[in-house]
Amino acid sequence: MDYRDRVSKAVRHFWKVRTQQQKKQGSVTGRKDTGYRSAVTGGKHLDGFIKLLAELLSEAGLPDSTIHTASTTLPGYFRPTKNWDLVAVIDGQLLASIEFKAHIGPSFGNNFNNRVEEALGNSTDLLTAYREGKFKPSQKPWLGWLMLLEETPKSLSPVKVDESHFEVFPEFKEASYARRYELFCERLMRERLYDSTCLILSDKTGGLKGRFTEPNPEFSFTAFATSLSAHAMAYARLRKK
Repeated sequence: MDYRDRVSKAVRHFWKVRTQQQKKQGSVTGRKDTGYRSAVTGGKHLDGFIKLLAELLSEAGLPDSTIHTASTTLPGYFRPTKNWDLVAVIDGQLLASIEFKAHIGPSFGNNFNNRVEEALGNSTDLLTAYREGKFKPSQKPWLGWLMLLEETPKSLSPVKVDESHFEVFPEFKEASYARRYELFCERLMRERLYDSTCLILSDKTGGLKGRFTEPNPEFSFTAFATSLSAHAMAYARLRKK
């Protein structure tokens, strides 16, 4: 299926909300957060993507009452609980859990490492809890991770790495942050930490018009949505037997 128009709508929503939040932040107190934090602290900027994935789960045959975007707390293994962005719980089973992230400049270095650590930790925590039987009688839940990265010269330019004691893997040398995210998405799936990942690039000017790019078809929204929909559809059909 062609999801481009629906993704464009979510991209427009993202940039529109961020722009509005930057303008409104501090309108009551008279103090604004510095830099891009004014948009981050407002939240809701990824709601367009959350709504889109919820719609796709419904279209795949899941009852709306089983698709949760507000009450999304799940048990962990290394910590008591974790709030995911979207979960599908049906017949007492955890069917799917999805995390949505955005990375907007001007700082990419430390924030990239934070995003990586979060994604690795969240998956490891949930999958270990699953292995230990916390979600019985669930089969292995479908896990997804979606990243919207700001497309700027800073995110697209080569970045040097610190090799004080040992050389890094060659593919990381002179790799931009966009390329690093691409490698990360690939390895999350190769290591089976997530069933599907999605990497979308967009800049503010084009994003307000719904424009975006996808650097790798393996991590496109279509591939992501198709995998999720197939998983949900299979369970929905199984329920009818």
